[in-house]
Amino acid sequence: MGIRGLICIAVGLMLTAAAARAEEVTIVSNVLGPEGPLFVDGNLYFVAWTSGTFSKWDGKTTTVLNSMPGCSHNGLALTRQKTFLVACTDEHGAILELDMKGRQLHRWDADDKGSKFDGGINDIVVTASGGAYATVFGPYQTVPTAVAGKILYLAPGGRQWVEVANDLNYANGIGISPDQKTLYVSETVGNCILKFAVNGDGSLSHRANLALLNLLTPNKNNSWWLGPDSMKIDGMGNIYVAQWFGGKILKIAPDGTLLHVFPIAAGDGTTNVAFGPGGKDLYVTVVKDPNDPQAKGSIVKIPNVE
Repeated sequence: MGIRGLICIAVGLMLTAAAARAEEVTIVSNVLGPEGPLFVDGNLYFVAWTSGTFSKWDGKTTTVLNSMPGCSHNGLALTRQKTFLVACTDEHGAILELDMKGRQLHRWDADDKGSKFDGGINDIVVTASGGAYATVFGPYQTVPTAVAGKILYLAPGGRQWVEVANDLNYANGIGISPDQKTLYVSETVGNCILKFAVNGDGSLSHRANLALLNLLTPNKNNSWWLGPDSMKIDGMGNIYVAQWFGGKILKIAPDGTLLHVFPIAAGDGTTNVAFGPGGKDLYVTVVKDPNDPQAKGSIVKIPNVE
């Protein structure tokens, strides 16, 4: 192959990369700590931990629905009653229930035994039966020395959260399979996604590793905190997980096989993902620089792949 052929190939690869990036569209800018996107009834709801806000984007305008200093809004889940459960990731931790307009309906600061949510609540998922699981992250340190993550469970119709798993290396994102039989949890410092069997009473068993992210895709850097962040599960049971410090979304099959990598140009601090109508698009919350104490970021839209 001559020089001209090599140049053509190089130009073609550059154009392909440019086209891929052109498909990434920023829809919301200047978000301080973007997380928890959910697309509901034509609106995109999201939270921001640095500004401590819960907001709605209607396709044109962003409206702040809830602002609460000391909460550090992080995870977000929609209940069957069309209310939201919000994870307060402040070190003292709390779980809020808000209505669609952002008004507080309930607040939990401790589990059924009175144990405080020290280390902060990171993420929440609602089950098909109306129950919910939440993760307790653990105390943030530059070099993590504690293995303090937990999983909490709220039974359908229940009013108290119960601890159902512990000794997680900083529990982060959480999701449940379409058949409701498997719970997935991100273990950020371990760079690992765990899976648990869900028992009939909501308790968990058969803990196992589903995927070690460094075996699926090369690490972008060597940070302690480079690992899986929040996740969403599609109707086929595939897991879409954001990799904090990794600048990408990974699509992983229920057996742990890597199906696709979505590189995100807007920043390295990808935190979460939401499905648009019909799952054709993904809405990704991303922090430009994970080392930025303000966590300045945005929400971008990218096309999904089957």
